[in-house]
Amino acid sequence: MKKLLLLLKPSGLSAQPSHTHPRVLHFLNNRQKVHGESVNFCQEIFQKKSVEWKSVLGNNLTEPINDVDLVVAIGGDGTLQLASHLMDDKIPVLGVNSDPTRIDEVEKFSGEFDAARSTGHLCAATVENFEQVLDGIVENQIAPSKLTRIKISVNGLDLQTYALKDILVANLCPASISRFSFRIAKENQLFSALVNVRSSGLRLSTTAGSTASMHSAGGFLMPILSRFLQYMISPKAPSLKLFLPDHLLRLAKM
Repeated sequence: MKKLLLLLKPSGLSAQPSHTHPRVLHFLNNRQKVHGESVNFCQEIFQKKSVEWKSVLGNNLTEPINDVDLVVAIGGDGTLQLASHLMDDKIPVLGVNSDPTRIDEVEKFSGEFDAARSTGHLCAATVENFEQVLDGIVENQIAPSKLTRIKISVNGLDLQTYALKDILVANLCPASISRFSFRIAKENQLFSALVNVRSSGLRLSTTAGSTASMHSAGGFLMPILSRFLQYMISPKAPSLKLFLPDHLLRLAKM
């Protein structure tokens, strides 16, 4: 019997100010309602299957995930990303978009507020096809895709979490300059000359992160299964570079 972990996006709404527009409040409350209904639906599907499962809220997840055959992250890309931080490459994760954006709703309220819901760029299912996708995975008819993540070491010590989308190296104070040097290396062999930098920071992105802040900062989109990384140094204008898989970016703080 397969063991599944159901990872849930935190469901609590923070207190809203009294002056919030009634339509905005209704929209936020509806988002919470739809997410809750999606969670209940997925749990009902689990109860019908010959699987062993348990659920945990994302904000209660602090230890590495192990001893399960599949993680089902219900929420959006953020919930899936949270799971990816605490998993190795032996356990697949299925992202379920619990509250997809509705185009008609976005158009209806375009003059009042942003009515976009969850994009779910990395999610393979919604409640509409969840049971079908789950059956395909459990019966080994659907194989997972491999996405590149970034492993980070600080002073020779590996961090426990892996970056699924991107990392930003910058001064803690946004108004201060970031000063550092870096090289690109492979298998402990230097691959590039030392680059000395004074800038607003260094951003490093996987293909999954190329649609997010990297793209907003001027980066370019990459095919989702690409193993390439891109990095950007931002002094005044963006400077974009690509480097190959299995290479290391060695960073030295000045």
